[in-house]
Amino acid sequence: MMPRLGQKYAIEIETISKPIADYQTDEYFELDLPTAPAVMVAEEIVVEGADVAEDALEAVICRHLGLPLPAPAKRGFLQRLFGQ
Repeated sequence: MMPRLGQKYAIEIETISKPIADYQTDEYFELDLPTAPAVMVAEEIVVEGADVAEDALEAVICRHLGLPLPAPAKRGFLQRLFGQ
């Protein structure tokens, strides 16, 4: 999802991956960064400790870049029925 959005919008994507123990140190908490897993756009924390829906992330990216929000994706019958 992230590389696709990076190609669609003029935004730099940086992925940081560390062992869980590195995120639980005092030094990490002093950086005032979110708890992993997390997604940030500029200084805004989009989600912390959970997954994020692609449409929600795309809306935050558009808002950050000053672009109009994307149209909501059409949902099929099964998606409406099961709420996915």
